[in-house]
Parts: sequence; structure tokens; C-alpha cells
Amino acid sequence: MGADPRFFPARGPISLAAIATAAGARLTGDGAREFLDVAPLALAGPGEVAFHEGRRNTAALRQTRAGAVLVAPSAEAEVPDGCVALVCDAPQLAYTRVAALFHPRPVPVPGIHPTAWVAPDARIGEGTQIGAFAFVGPAAEVGAGCILGAHASIGAGCVLGAGSIVHAHASMAHCIAGARVVLHQGARIGNEGFGFVTTPMGEHVTVPQIGRVILGDGVEVGANSCVDRGAGGDTVLGPGTRLDNLVQIGHNVKTGRGCVIVAQVGIAGSTELEDYVVVAAQAGLTGHIRVGAKSRIGAQSGVMNDVPPGTDVVGSPAWPARETLKAFAWLRRQVAAKGNDRTGGTP
Repeated sequence: MGADPRFFPARGPISLAAIATAAGARLTGDGAREFLDVAPLALAGPGEVAFHEGRRNTAALRQTRAGAVLVAPSAEAEVPDGCVALVCDAPQLAYTRVAALFHPRPVPVPGIHPTAWVAPDARIGEGTQIGAFAFVGPAAEVGAGCILGAHASIGAGCVLGAGSIVHAHASMAHCIAGARVVLHQGARIGNEGFGFVTTPMGEHVTVPQIGRVILGDGVEVGANSCVDRGAGGDTVLGPGTRLDNLVQIGHNVKTGRGCVIVAQVGIAGSTELEDYVVVAAQAGLTGHIRVGAKSRIGAQSGVMNDVPPGTDVVGSPAWPARETLKAFAWLRRQVAAKGNDRTGGTP
């Protein structure tokens, strides 16, 4: 069973030959055969394309009713009769490309909804769609082929690059964004950073936050995530960086290219992530530290110091993963030994 057509109409039928070309897969069946959609391996029917990856899914592959399956060479023999094997080295990656054939990015329907408000001096690129109650502020620039959803807000002076999508109720202020940026529902870009000085009497005096947010090409920000503008200088998300939902990025944080920051992560001000860092869910990073390229921060880690490039860290405080696992193992042995002492057993 493919996607619900009420929400995700598929652009089928598409020939098997076109599917194989998009996937970079070796075709083993009739290239003229047509398919209607993609679907999960266990739910797909004869008119749909699925993918298989991982030994744990081999039983589902043997039982699938899919018309075609993207498989690695090692699993080709497990494809059942009547199902076409599309053989490729990375089936999941191939599947994303095939799914994009049937479900491409939304195409803007050019025009401005009558309830939207666009400043007279704002510049709107050709082919852009501006939805109901959207706001585009004075001197703002929206590139060609963008989509602004209902109640989206592009603040005064902001720049949004071509081919970008700002979903419903997302907003940007004090922001310069590149091409193909996506802000999901409720994302907040350019908020005032959490900067203040406390007087001896306990009064919190706000430090003016006079920096910007710079979003590189292809940045995606998840629903209800927040990216604070710089206090002085800029907050920067490098090209291709992706934020999941409910992420907090503090003022003057900088990420390199292709960083992945998962749900409920908090990164304090002035921390820097080099290229291709991955931060797993609910991790917290203190301010003014540097995380080296291709490092990985485990879920719920508390990172308080610099992390060298290519290092995996876990725990709170975060240590290199191998050291942390050894420490946990030692702690379990100590707890077990104490338990045996209390019950008269041997440690």
C-alpha cells in the first residue's frame, strides 16, 4: 500500500527502466513495465517499488508482494518469484531517489494570496507562491520559485534564496538564507539571543543582540526549532546542515557543512561544530567549545569540553565512547560485587 493520495499523490505510472536509471540499479526485468508508487517492503503490492536492507528484514523480503525491490547483490537470491530485483550497492539511498520520482518536492503555484501582506519595497522572485496571511517585511528579498506557507513571516531586510520553502507559521528575522533552504512548521530563525548581565542587586540587564543568522544553501530546520541571532557577529549554519524538530541553537553558534543535529538538542552560545558533525537526540553542548569534523555526540550526552576530530563521545560528562563503555562495565561489576557481598555470595 503506497502513500495516501489525499496528501501525497504519486506521479505514476513510471517505467521500470526509468526507475532503474534513477536508482543506478541493474535491471533484471522488463523495462517497459510500469509502477504506480513506492511502499514499505511489508506493505507493497504488485504495482509498487520497495527496498530491502539489513539481515533483519530478509524474512519480509522473502514474503513481499512488491512488484520490484531494490536490493544489494548479496540479497538478490532472496527476492521471491514474480518480483523484479533492482540490484544496487546502497538500496536505501537508491530508494530515496526512486521515491523522489514519484513524490518530487512541491512545485510553487505562482501568486500572492489576497490575505497576504507584502511590503511595497519587498522584492519577490519570479514564480514564487505566497500563501494566506503570510508576511513579507520592508526591504525583504524572496528568491525565485519559493513557497511561503500560511502565516509564514519573512522579516524586514531578510533574504531568502531561490527554491526555498517556509512552511506554515515559520518565521525568519535578521536572517540571510541561501538557496533551497527549508523551514518547517513553527521554526523560529533570528530570535533574540539569551544574553544578559546580572547586577549585584540581581537585576538581569539584556545585552543588545545585534548579529544575524546566516543559513547556507540547503539548510533545513525542523518544526518548532529555534536559531538565535548573534549577539555581535553572526550565528551560522553551514551548507547542508539539518536540524530536527525542537532543537535550540544559541547565539553565535557556528556549524560547518552537512552537520546533523537531532531532536531536543541544545547548543549554547559561541560553540563551533566543524564539518559533518552528528549530534544525537537530547544532547547538550556548553558554550565556547569546538567539536572537530566528523565527530559524533551520543544521545543525552553532556559535552563540556572540546572534542577532537573524528571522535565519538557519550555520557554526561561526555567521554570518548570506548572509555565510557569501559567505565560503565567496571561500575556494573562493582554493583554486582556489592550485591553478592550482602547476600553472602562470592564477588
